[in-house]
Amino acid sequence: MITVSLPPVLDRAEIERLIGARVEARLVGWDFRSAPDGADAADIDLVVSPFHTTSPTPNPAYVGVAELSASLPRATGARLVQLLSLGSEGIAEHLPPQASLANATGAMEHQTAELACTLLLALSRGIPHFLRQTGWANSRTPGLWGKRVVVLGHGGVGREVVRRLAPFDVETTRVARTGRALDDGGVVHPVSDLVLAARGADALVCTVPLSPETAGLVDADVLAALADGAIVVNVGRGPVVRTDALLAETASGRLSAALDVTDPEPLPDGHPFWELPNVIVTPHVGGNTEAMGLLLHRLVADQIVRVGSGRAPQNVILSPSPLCP
Repeated sequence: MITVSLPPVLDRAEIERLIGARVEARLVGWDFRSAPDGADAADIDLVVSPFHTTSPTPNPAYVGVAELSASLPRATGARLVQLLSLGSEGIAEHLPPQASLANATGAMEHQTAELACTLLLALSRGIPHFLRQTGWANSRTPGLWGKRVVVLGHGGVGREVVRRLAPFDVETTRVARTGRALDDGGVVHPVSDLVLAARGADALVCTVPLSPETAGLVDADVLAALADGAIVVNVGRGPVVRTDALLAETASGRLSAALDVTDPEPLPDGHPFWELPNVIVTPHVGGNTEAMGLLLHRLVADQIVRVGSGRAPQNVILSPSPLCP
């Protein structure tokens, strides 16, 4: 028997149904804002974390650093902390000493790439402009055919963005932490070449997670290298793009932007991005489709079965100690 804590966003009955008779698990609620419901924190073997953020102005639906630091270290017996997100910033420093950390790989890459391409298409075809029209007025838009798009990040989301853009006959330039040749004959350029890769590009799609290395990565130099009229799409993390630099470029009208993540986040009322006609802001909904709930429940149930049966969990991104006693 293992004890598993679940955040309110997950349906306990659905997790029980998916586990079935494969393992014995006691499921308890824990929102990180109060004590676990039905167990002592120290007795929990697998912690499923609520959605989290390191933003100083956290979305009310997310737990912030204060809740993380006050709650997570109390699960001293935890073998695994399971995230409901791809990003893991702000978690490692609060992990219980024997716990490994897993993210939600497989549960939201497709949906996030879908939104990235939707936003890119919307701006390239002038949809915000047409939505503001009150009469019939035809005008020409850039479109995507023949354009060059830089995709920053070659993880799950970045790869899915490249795959989805292929039918639009764009040229994609892939950039990631390390340069390498790919099995499909393509090339990933190192992030040290980002300014060079961005030079003259028609769009930049940011998919990288937040880390000390990626914070502020898309700065004034990178943005200045983009072609006039280029589009910046960010579905990774807000602080990857320098807000002041992007605001200067979009306010001048030289660039357009579509932001599912912002810095600060949530984007406060009255921020200039809300008013600019060449900027689309969506409220961090990249993975949030009907599919996400289904996939997260499947992922969590599978992790419970793996840990409960003594097998290694999947999607482990940090493993400071053996996973099984």
